[in-house]
Amino acid sequence: MHRVFISYHHANDQWYKEELIRWGTQRQIFIDESVHSGDIPDNWDDEKIRITIRDEYLRTTTVTILLVGTQTWARKHIDWELYSSMRDSEKNSKSGLVVVMLPSTGCTHVYAGHAGEKTDVFTNIPASGWRPVSTKKQCDEDYPYLPERIIDQLLAPEAKVSVINWTDFYPYYPEKLETLINNAYNHRTSCKYDLSRPMRRRNLI
Repeated sequence: MHRVFISYHHANDQWYKEELIRWGTQRQIFIDESVHSGDIPDNWDDEKIRITIRDEYLRTTTVTILLVGTQTWARKHIDWELYSSMRDSEKNSKSGLVVVMLPSTGCTHVYAGHAGEKTDVFTNIPASGWRPVSTKKQCDEDYPYLPERIIDQLLAPEAKVSVINWTDFYPYYPEKLETLINNAYNHRTSCKYDLSRPMRRRNLI
């Protein structure tokens, strides 16, 4: 099992985080190492924020699970956690990333970021049902409420990030989430994330 950090909107999506930990731990899918990143001053520079989160809050983890609700995209701390997960520090290497769209988003699309996932995880989608992700406009339409930093990764050719809907694995298919976590872990060091977007400095909602 791999140690994961769960990034989510605390005010809106607490139940999903707690249920994911209960369900995932019970089925021995992952080891939860989530720690609330607390109040980090806005006036710190990007590098100090990144190193603090990477080396203090994410330090024991190798995979970050992002829970996406309707306001996740607007929260600065989530953006900081994602940015920090995607970067190496002197003490810790970058993490793999799995994105879970929550029911509140109304999302019906998925994204297979790793080889084999179309047949191993997304078994209900026929081969003819897949289309390549090519534009930001398409991502906005297919994945409502997805943070822009994640959209950047879907459009980056060497950034391996998978997107699954909560109802695609919970509560009956733990092996699907386990496969995504294993793939994210196995490819984390070779993953080339797009980190060109500046870190968010304020909440938009």
